Amino acid sequence: MLPFVQGQVAWPSGPVLFLRARDGAALRQFPLSQLVCEQSFRPDAEALEHAGLQVIAEASPSSSATRYPLVLVLPPRQREEARALLARAVQLAAPGGIVVAGMTNNEGAKSGEADLKQLAGLAGTLTKFHCRTFWTRPLHEAADIALLEKWTSLDAPRRIEGGRFLSRPGVFAWNRIDPASALLVEHLPADIAGQGADLGAGYGYLSSELLARCPKITALDLYEAEARALALAETNLADSTSSATRQFLWHDVTRGLPARYDFIVSNPPFHTQSRADRPDIGQRFISVAAEALKPGGRLWLVANRHLPYEQILNERFGDVRVAGERDGFKVIAAVKARR
Repeated sequence: MLPFVQGQVAWPSGPVLFLRARDGAALRQFPLSQLVCEQSFRPDAEALEHAGLQVIAEASPSSSATRYPLVLVLPPRQREEARALLARAVQLAAPGGIVVAGMTNNEGAKSGEADLKQLAGLAGTLTKFHCRTFWTRPLHEAADIALLEKWTSLDAPRRIEGGRFLSRPGVFAWNRIDPASALLVEHLPADIAGQGADLGAGYGYLSSELLARCPKITALDLYEAEARALALAETNLADSTSSATRQFLWHDVTRGLPARYDFIVSNPPFHTQSRADRPDIGQRFISVAAEALKPGGRLWLVANRHLPYEQILNERFGDVRVAGERDGFKVIAAVKARR
């Protein structure tokens, strides 16, 4: 928001679109009623809603007649997804409108600035707080239509693993089967049964393997905070021959679960978008799993070997063991104590 505070960029009188929006104190300097916020990550979307901001699922140039005099963007770290987001921002800007983007340096700010400059040209840039913000000139017409079209399609869903799964850039381990998840699958026993949950389901790999390997599963709930991933998981499990009922829940696991389960599987996140370690997220996943499991319920978890999960596992579960280790990962099997 610094270019507006310093008067280098004028704040418009009309609606302002904010892509990958996050709440923050700097927003309070401007009329919040003008903001239309797009955010597919559930914790950030909830924070925006709690602040009284309007949150939408997606602003699409093809389906929306609205064009905005100002489009704010917080591009993600993954470059293909970021380029597609910048291209969409340019398309959603009204004639004469501008795009303003901001990134932290360790999330690729220098590359983001170069990309927006290549796409539409820049009018200015500022650096402060280990971040960079950069903005276009008034966009009366796109400088490079061919590049705009090319970048718009960069994060389109596509088939991976020989066509088995649908995925897209920006989703966790988007172009491969994550090796930690693959190790977890190797150690899942075939006698898993009853009602279960996959915490942090991603594009659905773990759940797909569960349903294929464990015929006694009667119901499976997939919890995922990123709506882009959850939509892929629903597609990827559509062809499963399992008779188990399925729910796809856009949900922040750290806030707790609304149901009780016989089993839970998880490859929990343990870092932020900037790749900084956040073991407290995985620890919270473990605590929530313990709360949601029925007495005697089982948890299968995979994690990097160095992560400090043992203390909370031993505190919250009656029986804890390392079921397997490889390539720096560990699979943990835990059973909730019976009262």
